Amino acid sequence: MIPILYSGNSFAFDGILISLLSIMKHTKSAIHAYVLTMDLSDVNASFKPLDESMRNILESVCKEHNPDSSVTLIDVGELYRSELLNSPNKNTFYTPYSFLRLFADRIDILPKKILYLDIDTLAREDISSLINTDISDYELAGSLDYYGDKFLSKGYINSGVLYLNLDMIRMTSLFKRCIELINQKRLYLPDQNAINKFVQKKLTLPRKYNEQMKVQKDTVIQHFVTTTIWFPIVHKRKIKPWHVSKMKRKHPEFNDILDKYALVKKI
Repeated sequence: MIPILYSGNSFAFDGILISLLSIMKHTKSAIHAYVLTMDLSDVNASFKPLDESMRNILESVCKEHNPDSSVTLIDVGELYRSELLNSPNKNTFYTPYSFLRLFADRIDILPKKILYLDIDTLAREDISSLINTDISDYELAGSLDYYGDKFLSKGYINSGVLYLNLDMIRMTSLFKRCIELINQKRLYLPDQNAINKFVQKKLTLPRKYNEQMKVQKDTVIQHFVTTTIWFPIVHKRKIKPWHVSKMKRKHPEFNDILDKYALVKKI
């Protein structure tokens, strides 16, 4: 069984679908996906939750792969409203949904160990080797952030792929301390900075589990972050898995996944 944790609003559906399709391509194991969501449309009209029809599509695709698979939506709106609604970080570059993983330690139905993935991550190989990594003595495991390790602090990890040990996180109050900081002052990378500041016991994973730049031969998980292109003109490049035409031009190795995505979405 492969336990996966995602978070997002209704716009996250496409990313979650493509990510799951990529994972299923490389494993026969059942996938148990948990999706943290909430309705915040009173704050922003686009902040609508994933709904049951979306869950049904995701689960049917997963069950087609392995009948023991499942997809569970978890509404954490009450927790967010009570603890982060008025945070000084509520209107940053990132949506409020990026903070929802910080409530994972308070959700009883989640397994003790679970792999959190950003919705812009795609598997290129079987992720079982990551799931089988022993993190019993760690709060979490993650790969170095390509820029953060160079410019912020040595050992700074990227929070887009995190193997979480929720029992240990409860013991150290890691996520609770992160929420406290996010409520105190505005941060550039709120949840990622907070996790890096307070994590006490982390296992640094090889880059192949969260490749943020060019796909390498041994890449297991490719993370499509926004990158800076320095030549010939400095600019930002933002290609996400659901940008199908751009993906097919730049990353044809994922064409079969994108074709399956289009078939499911009937686009």
